[in-house]
Amino acid sequence: MQGYLELLRPGNCAMAAFSSIIGGIIAYLLVGSLEGVPRIFLAVFLTVFLVTGAGNAVNDFFDARIDAVNKPGRPIPSGRIGRWGALFFSLVLFTIGIVVSYSINILAFAIAVFNSILLFFYAYRLKRTILVGNIGISYLTGSTFLFGGAAFWIEGINTTLVLFLLASLATLAREIVKAIEDIRGDRIGGAVTIAIKIGVKPSAYLASGAGLLAVMLSPLPYFQGILGEPYIFAVFPADVLFILAIGQIILKQNAAASSRYFKYAMLLGMVAFIIGALQR
Repeated sequence: MQGYLELLRPGNCAMAAFSSIIGGIIAYLLVGSLEGVPRIFLAVFLTVFLVTGAGNAVNDFFDARIDAVNKPGRPIPSGRIGRWGALFFSLVLFTIGIVVSYSINILAFAIAVFNSILLFFYAYRLKRTILVGNIGISYLTGSTFLFGGAAFWIEGINTTLVLFLLASLATLAREIVKAIEDIRGDRIGGAVTIAIKIGVKPSAYLASGAGLLAVMLSPLPYFQGILGEPYIFAVFPADVLFILAIGQIILKQNAAASSRYFKYAMLLGMVAFIIGALQR
């Protein structure tokens, strides 16, 4: 059981699911009332949690050889879970998540189906393509906010577009840094990542550009009236961590430290979204 929990990566799933709830709350505050909001928010949370967990599991299924080099302690390379058991587990999670999404509305169901297919093909092939895989996972991360907004149909999605943009840019920066960090195992596994194709230094500049753009655009939710004034102050520590992450990869060539800073910055950014949503 412990191995399957590690395969699921519940902390990662919960973060994605909470992002969707933030998107839903913002849409609710801006668009208006909707019957059965608690039930719908529960369905939003469960859908994103399960589909994200399924994506994590199927990713480990396809990456077993690479993980044996980069992360040998994971459930599959350590021998605690078989590859085919991991695949079956992921398919069950995908199915349940999609079924739950149908109880929200047809728009949410369509997004859940599309994202599930994209997660599978990301793990199967897109992850090993230059930049396309990074953009794919960046979209998937940002789309958690869109999914929460989708509970309120198109009007709800429109209110979460800027959060989607910021989250996607931040994720793109971290994904490229992670490609630099994992370059040794990716080479052994035959992956053709952006770090392998164009080199470490150009990849570092590209990641830094995406991170810097996220910092520059971070005030947008306030100026658009989506988030309240406290957001401006709350997002400042996140912006500082983004700058530190950029410094780690550009000045010190430390991909591991840069990835951690980006991760913490994204967590603080999500906190800022919550504060801004509740105090608008």
